[in-house]
Formats: sequence, C-alpha cells, structure tokens
Amino acid sequence: MDSLTQIVLGAAVGEAVLGRKAGNKAQLYGAIAGTIPDLDVIARYFTDTITATEIHRGFSHSVLFAVIASPVLGWIVNRMEHKLNLGWRSWAWLFFWGIFTHPLLDAFTTWGTQIFYPFDYRVAFNSIFVIDPLYTLPFLICTIWAMFLKRDTLSRKRMNLTGIVLSSSYLLLSVLLKSMALGQFEAALKEQNIAYNEISTRPAALNTILWNANVDTQDAYLIADYSFFDSKPISFKSYPKNRKREPNFTNPQSQQNLQRLIYISQGWYLMEEKEGNWYFYDLRFGLMPVANGKEQFVFSYLLKEENGVLTAQETEKAPRDAGLLLETLWERVKGN
Repeated sequence: MDSLTQIVLGAAVGEAVLGRKAGNKAQLYGAIAGTIPDLDVIARYFTDTITATEIHRGFSHSVLFAVIASPVLGWIVNRMEHKLNLGWRSWAWLFFWGIFTHPLLDAFTTWGTQIFYPFDYRVAFNSIFVIDPLYTLPFLICTIWAMFLKRDTLSRKRMNLTGIVLSSSYLLLSVLLKSMALGQFEAALKEQNIAYNEISTRPAALNTILWNANVDTQDAYLIADYSFFDSKPISFKSYPKNRKREPNFTNPQSQQNLQRLIYISQGWYLMEEKEGNWYFYDLRFGLMPVANGKEQFVFSYLLKEENGVLTAQETEKAPRDAGLLLETLWERVKGN
C-alpha cells in the first residue's frame, strides 16, 4: 500500500501495543515501524531496474526481517526513551507488529509480498489497489482522533480499535467483492464459449467497484473490466502473444535478464517492437488511458542491450495522464 496508509496502520498498531504506557510516542514509533519495510525502494538508486524490482517487497517485507529488526530497534528506542522505563522488550514488541503488519497489508495488493522469505513465494490476494481512500481515510480520522484523547482512557482505546476494525472489515469486504467479480468474469467466458487456461482479477485504481481481468488463452491474453453498476455484457479485448516473434538475445546474460523479467511478471507479459525498440509489458497491473484516446500498459519497460547486456528502463508516465485516468475511471465505475 501507499506510504500514508502504512504510516496510519503502523501508528494504530503502535497505539494498540503501547499507547496506554507511552501515549503519542507509541503512535510515532509505530508509524516509523510501518514505513521501514518500504526502505527497500532505495535499491533503485544503487542497482539496475530489474534487480531493484526483484528486491522490492522481498526480505524487508518478511517475517524473518521483523524478527531480526524488532529487537535491535527496540533496544535503540529504549535507550532513547529510558525515562519511560518500559524495557527493550516492550519496544521490540511494538516494532515487530508495526513491521509485520506492513507486509500483511501488502499481501492483499497485486504486487504482493515475499512474506515467507527466503522461500521464493510471493503472496498476492489481488483484492485491493495500492491506494484506496475508503480503506485509508476512515482509518486516518480515527487514528488522529485518538491522538487527542487522554492515553489512559477507554475512549482512546475504543477510537483506535474502531479504526482498526473499520479498515480490517473493508479489507475482508474487498476479498468478497473480488470473489463476486470473478464469478461475473467466469460466467461471461462460459457464455461466450471462450476456453482459457487461467484468469487473474484485481480492482481498478482507487476503488473496489470496478474490477479488471486478465485471461490466459492458448494464443492470446484477453483483458476486460467489470463494474458492479454495469448493465451490458462483459467484453473481452484480445492481445495476441506472438511468442515466436519475441527477440532471441544471443548474449546468455541478456537472455537471463529477460527471463528474470518474465519471472517477475509471473508469466503475464507481452513484448512488442516499436520503431526498432523492444518493449516488455507486465500485464498484471492493466491498462491506463493516455492522450489521443489510446491506452498503454501501466508497467512497460524499454529493453536495450548496453555493453552486450540487456537492461530494462521503465517508461515514464506523463503527469497529464493522471487527470485523464481519474476522469476515465470515474465514468467507468458508474457502469456501461
């Protein structure tokens, strides 16, 4: 999830663990704990795009990291806050839950998380978008409200718990809505006599009303969307795989880097040659509208061989496309 959401979750968890003893400092350190796993993004400044993408939501998002980091951080904060006389174990417990709940939440997104690292398995329930105001805003209001209540009062505890319950309930609701949307896609495929190998569904940006689907067929990927307010049948758009036309890099390292990209995309990918350049599209995050009524895949990479080795550069998104995305998204959420 986005940084603000993780800060709010961490602050609420910190409050639940030590709020009565440490007051707002529990929220402060909980918020810090909630942001720590995402420090893995600094890898993009020190390594190539493929490696940085592999690192993201890896070790720092695992149970192992929470177990290792929490005692160290607990000891440091206990030295800093020695006047509270809470002991390092209390602070370590706060940091463990602040760090661990971060990947738990991320597991519900499309990117998922390697919560069981070093085991090479990424957990992704695909039920909530990385930014969802209905999850974050009520949670934020309750957490801030709790800050202004006396730390040893029942009202503060209840307010903090209300935020946790509301956000968790919405998270569980997203799983139910995903199941309902999946049923609609499967029914449409059956009605249209479309044979397929696999289907993957996820919510569109900022909501859980509009859902996207990728469908794996023998020769193509089908992409469709469905809003719970729709009145027309679901329509699938076909994107041929054209696997035989994909580039065959002679350099073993280049071929290996391409396979790494394919692995990152979990096999949901397309490649296209445009103006002499090859582009790699990760289909898991769907399409977004751009100027002139066109669409492009949210995550696309320009492939180049530099010094004989394949590199990937994520294509930039124009700021004006964000406004177009919101406008198009709102119209589509309302139904077809």
